[in-house]
Amino acid sequence: MDPRKGKDSVKKLIVSGVMAAALVVPATAAADEPTTTETKNAAKECKALRKAAGNENFTAMFGGKRNAFGKCVSQRAKQNHKRSETAQKNAAKECKAERDADPAAFKQKYKNLGKCVSERAKQKQQEAEQQAQQQDGAEKNAAKKCKAERKNDPAGFAQRYGTRRNAFGKCVSRNANGTAQYVEQS
Repeated sequence: MDPRKGKDSVKKLIVSGVMAAALVVPATAAADEPTTTETKNAAKECKALRKAAGNENFTAMFGGKRNAFGKCVSQRAKQNHKRSETAQKNAAKECKAERDADPAAFKQKYKNLGKCVSERAKQKQQEAEQQAQQQDGAEKNAAKKCKAERKNDPAGFAQRYGTRRNAFGKCVSRNANGTAQYVEQS
């Protein structure tokens, strides 16, 4: 047997293995990225927040530079994607537990695991979206409140939240979460 043929077949095997791995990596990396719908929804959320906070305050919340809107959209799209993934994972866990508890009733109700997961994931996604909308509403209200507070009492605002460029973001975060602490001034 010619030793060169053995080396050639090993090289071909290695090359084909590397090529197959190269095809798999982008597919798994793409699964971690937000979908177009999640990104579009994020853009809508950011537009509403920018309107509530005002351009200057919105820019300060997301880094103080021109790319504030892009940062907001990126951050929100990732949050939306994480909610979707969590809903899917939790639905799968619940369906498997239900199937294991009573296989006959499960099969009669859902026919298969995929149908159960699909129904539950949709329900969980809707619940998560409602909760996110409530949070977005609280954040918009907080942004409006902080905008007014910063305008009406700049010294008090600076005392409570600081003078750094992230002060407005701190204010919004604390007010949206209900953790704002106001210092009584006499």
